Amino acid sequence: MKQYPKVTIVTPSYNQAHFIQRTIDSILGQEYPNLEYIVMDGGSKDGTVEILKSYGKQIIWKSEKDGGQSEAINKGLRMATGEIVAFLNSDDTYEPGAIERVVKFFEANPSKKWVYGKCRIVDENDREIRRPITWYKNIKLKKYTFRKLLAENFISQPATFWKHELLDEIGYINEDEHYTMDYEYWLRIGQKYPAGVINAYLADFRMYSTSKSGSLANPQFKDELRMAKDFSGGARLPIFLHKINYYKITWIYKLMAAVKSGGNK
Repeated sequence: MKQYPKVTIVTPSYNQAHFIQRTIDSILGQEYPNLEYIVMDGGSKDGTVEILKSYGKQIIWKSEKDGGQSEAINKGLRMATGEIVAFLNSDDTYEPGAIERVVKFFEANPSKKWVYGKCRIVDENDREIRRPITWYKNIKLKKYTFRKLLAENFISQPATFWKHELLDEIGYINEDEHYTMDYEYWLRIGQKYPAGVINAYLADFRMYSTSKSGSLANPQFKDELRMAKDFSGGARLPIFLHKINYYKITWIYKLMAAVKSGGNK
């Protein structure tokens, strides 16, 4: 009988009743036979808890006050018993068959410690948006190098998975980081272990006006530049390239905002 490695997915949540059911269904709908799913809710008051209760024993969950997203992720990861782990935010979703693709990758590449795939950007109604950005990132992610990661964060967090053993070796999410904690973690892993690449869509990242990424783009990119400097070891070229990418991305976001504002008049 085939042995399926256990996979643990952690979802941090706070007042996301509008989206969290889609997130949960996308995970449970994977129909992977050895899945552990943990939701760490920060004490939501919007009906999230009632939604969590409705799933019975299909999910492990807690609802209590926490220090924010990074702490909630770590609380869930410390409970995780899976050989493979990941976190998926409470407004994002997995593509059908994503977990099976990840498991097959690690089985075929046992020396790899972590892997990422493609990720679509969708709006609050699940419609794909910002396709040029997705197209650009798909080109970047085809081949991993740490030097390239220093120059630009091309890895989509919802489409990234890693082996549990890295939690003991590399540690957990930096709880002092609140906007780009994922990039800081990729840099920590990536400076030691090259990532694997799955050339398929694994997840959908939701962007809308009140989401953290939608409303705080500039702080996010400034934090990424700071992190790249911290991990560069004094190398000038990747930091120079990261600065160029910083100005390029912030200009694109300003342009998109102006176009959207003009279209709403």
